[in-house]
Amino acid sequence: MPGLASNDNSPPAAAPPARRLSSPLPRRAPPSPSPSTSSRAKPRKPAAPAAEADESLDNPDLGPFLLKQARDAMVSGEGGGAARALEFAERAARALERRGEGAELELAMSLHVAAAIHCGLGRHADAIPVLERAVAVVTPPPGPAEGEGEVQAADDQQPEQQPEADQRGEEWSLAAFSGWMQLGDTHAMLGRMDESIACYSKGLEIQMAALGERDPRVAETCRYLAEAHVQALQFDEAEKLCRKALEIHREHSAPASLEEASDRRLMALILDAKGDYDGALEHLVLASMTMVANGRDIEVATIDVAIGNTYLALARFDEAVFSYQKALTVLKSARGDDHPTVASVYVRLADLYHRTGRLRESKSYCENALRVYAKPAPGAAPDEIAGGLMEIAAIYEALGDLDEALKLLQRALKLLEDSPGQWSTVAGIEAQMGVLYYMIGRYADSRNSFESAVAKLRASGERKSAFFGVLLNQMGLACVQLFKIDEAAQLFEEARAVLEQECGASHPDTLGVYSNLAAIYDAMGRVEDAIEILEHVLKVREEKLGTANPDVEDEKKRLAELLKEAGRSRNRKQKSLENLFVTNSARAKKEAGRRWSNFGFRS
Repeated sequence: MPGLASNDNSPPAAAPPARRLSSPLPRRAPPSPSPSTSSRAKPRKPAAPAAEADESLDNPDLGPFLLKQARDAMVSGEGGGAARALEFAERAARALERRGEGAELELAMSLHVAAAIHCGLGRHADAIPVLERAVAVVTPPPGPAEGEGEVQAADDQQPEQQPEADQRGEEWSLAAFSGWMQLGDTHAMLGRMDESIACYSKGLEIQMAALGERDPRVAETCRYLAEAHVQALQFDEAEKLCRKALEIHREHSAPASLEEASDRRLMALILDAKGDYDGALEHLVLASMTMVANGRDIEVATIDVAIGNTYLALARFDEAVFSYQKALTVLKSARGDDHPTVASVYVRLADLYHRTGRLRESKSYCENALRVYAKPAPGAAPDEIAGGLMEIAAIYEALGDLDEALKLLQRALKLLEDSPGQWSTVAGIEAQMGVLYYMIGRYADSRNSFESAVAKLRASGERKSAFFGVLLNQMGLACVQLFKIDEAAQLFEEARAVLEQECGASHPDTLGVYSNLAAIYDAMGRVEDAIEILEHVLKVREEKLGTANPDVEDEKKRLAELLKEAGRSRNRKQKSLENLFVTNSARAKKEAGRRWSNFGFRS
């Protein structure tokens, strides 16, 4: 991100006496005298140093000097390191705030430095208010209203001041853009993707207003925001931004530029997530050709892995194996046999051979990857190793080795549980562990894992995704096994609301939640509600799958049992979704000894 520079870094003419504050935090006000001590409040010697400090902050050269000291302390790391740099930055902010008009940019820079130090110390939450203040400081003032003739006359008399005003506006816009982007990064580190995307969008808006919509720097920001949308699983918005970045780079860059190749790789990832594998393959091939032309062998190998993934999704297995083996040869030669990127290719080959039924080769490649992850090369990223362990755990789960899969997930969780900005990944690991605990019959552990994952997704603002709805459904199933019926009903109802919004009422995942909700209503004695839901499920399944499908037959048997119990026959009249889930609050629950219904729940 672009930074700001102070105009004057020279030391002040009258420097204050050198001293160290006892704390990098702002000075507290002295306590007011109590009645018991007011008689002894005559001597005021302790207040003299504070008065001197207040007077020293009025020196107009002190702020830039302290700002330079803060930056030097950050770079050198000597004399107290980050704590001393934070002290300098906060004192610089107080001094610059006293200067008022004309010191806004330097004040914003000092606040940016203080926020960066907070983030470096792992105190991201403390950096948020500092950055919000920095953004407020450099918010451009509103332009003059129409019809202000006096202002126009003054501009006519002093035309030479206009370029200076324009330059000031550009500097303010640059500072505001930098602040919004830094604020977005900080929210992302706390897992707040919605707030992060909102900050990035505001920064992009300011940048486009200052530079124009077709500037190459705008393209970089569009791609950055598109990546954030991908992390939030908002692929439509990501595709729009990535296409705009690609258009700008094709307009301003040379043919087959590296910027265009980066855009195409991101576009391929987005299209792959949306199921457009042919479109993704096209962008990957073009990106690979660009990287070959620029001599980027390692990037070519990375793209080959992505091409192999796309071939695998298209069931073109031979071409996928060729792409993986080609990438494996290059990565082994360039980075060594113990690099995590080599292990990631082993994992992809293991997945491919598992899908094609060659289980011995699949397990062999899993073992090769685990040997690399056990002793990775220096500098290996924990999230990369954790991602590989998650994929191997999924393969072991498919092979039926649930205990080994659970051990691998626990290793992955240990690598990431204290990492900032990894809440969504940790939630995914905990969700996968919850499924495994459920499969081996440890329902209490399953519910606890799901509960932890749900809490993280709620905190990170991902409560509107389809994955969140599926996770609520799985947690409800665990609660059913623990006989927590009311809690299960609440979870199924929330899952239904999420999946109806994200996937639609006819999606298979939504229908599965409907079936579970009907079962739980039956167990609670709400037979009429269960019948209404199950009639809708059966109607949709008959339309989508046909009357001879096994799932349809299963639903028919469930509905027939409920109708027989209620003394009714199936109502084939079409019902609107508005009246589908009307609850019958007047109906009393059946006796506590009522046996469980013998139709099951859907995971």
